[in-house]
Amino acid sequence: MKPLFKCNDFICKIFVEDTDFQGVVYHANYLKYFERSRSQFLADHHLSQTDALLNMESYVVKKIDLEFCTPAKLEDTLIIKTNAVLASKARIQFLQSAVNQKNDTLICKGLVEVCYLDSTKNKPKAFPDSLLALFR
Repeated sequence: MKPLFKCNDFICKIFVEDTDFQGVVYHANYLKYFERSRSQFLADHHLSQTDALLNMESYVVKKIDLEFCTPAKLEDTLIIKTNAVLASKARIQFLQSAVNQKNDTLICKGLVEVCYLDSTKNKPKAFPDSLLALFR
């Protein structure tokens, strides 16, 4: 098995806009929270998604597999934990989970596979060297 790269935890407060009328987080919002954590991972390492787009390159989600364990609720604070595995030079698997900060309860977990894409050719290409260096 390839080594895991531990990303910084991402803190996410649950607001009313995140929930239904019973104060339970909409299931699709976990995708947003996980996306924010992955985006922060890139920013933490000075990897600009805007610069990639200007170069006709992009980070794209190829696959998502989520498991919902227990609902998060209004005013909860979640810790989004992320570990990354370099599956190839153009594909990273992110193992992510949302945990309630107050009681350490697992809320949601999943695997998100992200590829790097050459937008002009619509084909995968190697991640930037600065990203690949994190996994060495």
